[in-house]
Amino acid sequence: MVNRVFRAALLSMAACGLALAAHAQTPAPTPAPAATPAPAAQAAPAPADADPVVARVNGEAVHRSDVQRMVAQLPPQVQQMPLEMIYPAVIEQLVNSKLVAEAGYKANLAGTPEVKDEIKRAEERAVQRAYIQKEVQSRITPAKLDEAYQAFLKQNPAQEEVKAAHILVEKEDEAKAIIAQLKKGGDFAKLAKEKSKDPVAAEQGGDLGYFTKDTMVEPFADAAFAMKKGEVSKEPVKTQFGWHIIKVEDKRTQPQPSLDEVKPQLEQQLSKDIVTNVVDDLRKVAKVETFQLDGSPMPKEEAAPAPKAEEPKKN
Repeated sequence: MVNRVFRAALLSMAACGLALAAHAQTPAPTPAPAATPAPAAQAAPAPADADPVVARVNGEAVHRSDVQRMVAQLPPQVQQMPLEMIYPAVIEQLVNSKLVAEAGYKANLAGTPEVKDEIKRAEERAVQRAYIQKEVQSRITPAKLDEAYQAFLKQNPAQEEVKAAHILVEKEDEAKAIIAQLKKGGDFAKLAKEKSKDPVAAEQGGDLGYFTKDTMVEPFADAAFAMKKGEVSKEPVKTQFGWHIIKVEDKRTQPQPSLDEVKPQLEQQLSKDIVTNVVDDLRKVAKVETFQLDGSPMPKEEAAPAPKAEEPKKN
């Protein structure tokens, strides 16, 4: 199965590479700036030994970074495979691509209008990404991050958590009999292992760990959060799963995440907002004209009719 997926992915990549000439005849629309900044466009070159040559095609070097870029374009399930397994097929495809490109240069296609147009559009996309990245990096300041973090804490207040155990049975009479045993000194964990219909919790003596109120079904959550630490339910609690006997072992306030824990999430949201603001600011000072697909003027929007004044009511 994996080999079939990988072969299909490589064939698709090869087809895309060989279809570039046809694609260039129909210029692609320039995409909107990416919401999340791309890696630096002008990163410092890595040391030579950090990016070794893995092949040469008529003297032109193919580097390990070329392999990594191609692998990054493959489907996720293929990317998860060990590189050693897919490397032979990837290097073969890179060699084929180099040979096709070399043939195109020898045919003097690099100077054709179609290729020049495609190169210009690729350059434009790279400049877009670099500009967005520059703006994002300059605007996400420590003060902005702290402001976003404080807003996050307000929107996600600390919640109360309960640590509880339960015994689940099918019938109310069974549950009441277990409660009676517990009142006589029965061991809750032992009874949970012997009688509970919840196999996962039963293995842990009925323990459910800590949970917030919204993570449990309503009747169970209402009962557990109304109980005190150390208390066992005096009456069985019915849910769609059966009848529960609940023991509350602890209560606490859920700790809120630190800035470092939510920093990637906050940076992503700030980046999206910054991109929107950058584009909005650029449009405010730009002269933008749009036309219909055939190049004709856009139809003018008709103004909404003014509301009619109400006639006075007759007595």
